[in-house]
Amino acid sequence: MIPAGKSADDAIKRVKRVMLVVGEASGDLHGAHLVKSLYRRDPTLEVLAVAGEGLKREGVKVLFDVDQLTGMGFAELAGNLRTLWQAYRRLRGILRRERPNLLVLIDFPEFNLRLARVAKKLSIPVLYYISPQVWAWRRRRVQKIARWVDRMAVVFPFEVPLYQKEGVPVSFVGHPLLDVVRATQPRETTLREYGLEPTRRTIALLPGSRKREVTYHLPAMLEAANRLSKEMEVQFILARANTVERAIFEAMLHQAAVKVPIAEGNTYNILHASDLAWTASGTATLETALMLRPMIIVYRLAWLTYGLARLLVRVNHIGMVNIVAGEAVVPELIQSEVTAERIVVESRAILRDEVSRQRMVSKLAQVKERLGRPGAAERVADIALSMIS
Repeated sequence: MIPAGKSADDAIKRVKRVMLVVGEASGDLHGAHLVKSLYRRDPTLEVLAVAGEGLKREGVKVLFDVDQLTGMGFAELAGNLRTLWQAYRRLRGILRRERPNLLVLIDFPEFNLRLARVAKKLSIPVLYYISPQVWAWRRRRVQKIARWVDRMAVVFPFEVPLYQKEGVPVSFVGHPLLDVVRATQPRETTLREYGLEPTRRTIALLPGSRKREVTYHLPAMLEAANRLSKEMEVQFILARANTVERAIFEAMLHQAAVKVPIAEGNTYNILHASDLAWTASGTATLETALMLRPMIIVYRLAWLTYGLARLLVRVNHIGMVNIVAGEAVVPELIQSEVTAERIVVESRAILRDEVSRQRMVSKLAQVKERLGRPGAAERVADIALSMIS
């Protein structure tokens, strides 16, 4: 019997549910902005998510903690397979029981494409935000995506034709970093905050967002800092990713011959205050590019991971800045090239040749323009709600 004052439609109406799955810190950041945009449009939505701190702050129902899924490469990921399998089984079960109105997947392809296949069998629409890097390796995955994903929302313009060719509905929504990468205070204020001299050239160190990346990159960076400081008036500051314990940085910096203060949660102001950045390959290279700061990209992996990557990856560059530009806009030092000597040589060339430096900044501005307009999360939220409707 329908209660008084309620229609038959009200009696059978159910809260609309969105299930959101991310696999690392950057996905959590972009997912949080998307959820905020969704709630702004429809406060009655219920969002179930694999979540990090960003998504938790938006009030989602947490299904699994993203920190348990994070890996770095093939070799490092192997030790986490049991946790990944447990997470997959749990999420697969939730899809079957809850039957959400939409499944939104953000990057993390090896895991997320399996969930997309499950959702497809259950007739649950699938929106994939931030594409797997099919343009770099395993291009045949586009065919799987065509079978299991209903809509792609991509953040690089060159990804659009790859999906159009396979008949996958695709939208270029712009890069979500365009909404968050900006300085909030003057250069002088930032440098004085960390006891640095505003008139001196400054180099920012961004050794990575995972412990293993930091242990691979930071020792070479610190030795390079020591050598370069003997050649010119230059100072250094380290931007710590909150995914790596401060104690790890402090232990390495304690042994360093040059003073390097640690900045936390202030990366964009640090980049704004710097003349050059030494950065691990990854999201940080795009953040540095959006701040129009010259950089040197470094990247080392476990040799097994690197060997497999060499066999599988089909791109001319490792840094997203150079991939988007389609040319070597900034130097890349990979594996055995990540040495103090090479970092110093490349830094010297950038800091002493103003013409080359300005050319690099101009190219970075072109990269920024290619990444579209701000508002990616808003556009993806519109797509998501249209799919639910």
